[in-house]
Amino acid sequence: MNGVSKWGALAQFDWSVMTPEFTILGAATILSLLDLVMSKKADRKIFAWIALAAVLLAGYFVLQNTGRGVVSIMADMFRLDGFANGFKIILLAGVAFVLMISTAYVDRANIIYSGEFYYLILAALLGGMVMASSADLITLFVGLELLSISSYILVGTRKNHIQSNESAFKYVVSGGIATAITLYGMSFIYGITGSTNLYVISDRLVTEFQNGFQFITYLGLLLMLVGLSFKLSTVPFHMWAPDVYQGAPTPITAFLSVVSKAAGFALVIRVFLVLTLNLQEAGGAAGQPNPILLGKWGLILGLVSAASMIIGNTVALRQVNVKRMMAYSGIAQAGYILVPLASFTMLLYDQTVFYLFAYLLANMGIFAVITIVNRDQGTEDISSFAGLYHRAPWVAVAMTFFVLSLAGIPVTAGFMGKFYIFMSAVAYHKFWLAGIMMATSVVSYFYYFGFIRQMYMRPGRTEAPLKVPAAIAVVLVIALVGTVAAGAVPGSVIGYIHNHFPFEQMIQQAGQ
Repeated sequence: MNGVSKWGALAQFDWSVMTPEFTILGAATILSLLDLVMSKKADRKIFAWIALAAVLLAGYFVLQNTGRGVVSIMADMFRLDGFANGFKIILLAGVAFVLMISTAYVDRANIIYSGEFYYLILAALLGGMVMASSADLITLFVGLELLSISSYILVGTRKNHIQSNESAFKYVVSGGIATAITLYGMSFIYGITGSTNLYVISDRLVTEFQNGFQFITYLGLLLMLVGLSFKLSTVPFHMWAPDVYQGAPTPITAFLSVVSKAAGFALVIRVFLVLTLNLQEAGGAAGQPNPILLGKWGLILGLVSAASMIIGNTVALRQVNVKRMMAYSGIAQAGYILVPLASFTMLLYDQTVFYLFAYLLANMGIFAVITIVNRDQGTEDISSFAGLYHRAPWVAVAMTFFVLSLAGIPVTAGFMGKFYIFMSAVAYHKFWLAGIMMATSVVSYFYYFGFIRQMYMRPGRTEAPLKVPAAIAVVLVIALVGTVAAGAVPGSVIGYIHNHFPFEQMIQQAGQ
């Protein structure tokens, strides 16, 4: 009878909120079974299209779940709200691009076991989606580890490539240390509150903070930030990124640069906003309490953001390998995305999702071009882009727009994303962060424009036209149209995000 009652309790949950996750899980399971029964010599490129179909179907289910309000299941461990849906769209779109890019990259010369390549991407995506909906430290950790372990293996899938093996080893070691630090921080938070649910912790943490546990609270939050910052590749926890980006297969580098980073931001924003939203510390006018995010915690996030922008952009100047350059670019971009959280702006979520959307389009477009150019030239140096305009004019023009978007030049989505973040930093009196944003953006022009110089002003090794696979062409067209359109009508995009993925649902109770 006890077993029957348990099954009855499980049946009462509204499992439709997990339809996107079940879709990805089912596709990953089917691909793994197909991989077992298919001949070793069979071409597994069909797996990419099966996985892509599953990703598109999951995206449809996410859109179907919008507007449902706040729904939680499993004792509020898994939560459906506007915040989660917005980030899931980013994750699914990123993986869709990665799968299309991979069709022009994966072959037996690069990836010996291509079957596992595709279902591990889906497993990592599943982990990221669970992270976006986590309302409990347990599900948070499960999602984080599913994403991390799958990523470790994916980085090392070029088994005959010594640099890939080295980068995978570094990634595992660094990731293991980050996981231990994260768990250590969680143990402090659990120890003083007696709960793993974020919303229960938030309520109890206020009382414990006022009862003299300020140091333990700060220590636990700081350790969690250190561990989770590894996923964001923010300074000073960024040293793994250049080596891993360079050694990983190019589609996986694109995955790490966008999908893994977006999942990390979803986790950091939900965890730290929910846990610290009601915490007050002394230091306001006339000794009045201030929200902790406007005090010491905001300063810590601001310093991490500033250091990431400065170091990421300055070190990128010296890079000649395009994937290492994009790694340092990603470090700098993580710094920009942290500015709204450090400023604690009212439009934090809208600005973050819009910037991640712009970053997704530009970065995926750049890595699509890197994939075909590097394979054609047999090198990952920036010199491989020499004369690209004469070999594939429209590819060079698309690449130009992607680079301009990352640099923050007008008429692109990246410019509007930076503009919104810059204005919010000024409005909330974070003038020093706004100044660093502006200065480091100017610095970034030097290495971003290196692509333009090579494509238009340097002679190539050959004048033969560059062949562009159909899947890569689709990625470039979608990314280019999205980059220009979002830059032309940013208000419409921001409005759509604000209306369909309401941020305030993150702090609402289920059923409201």
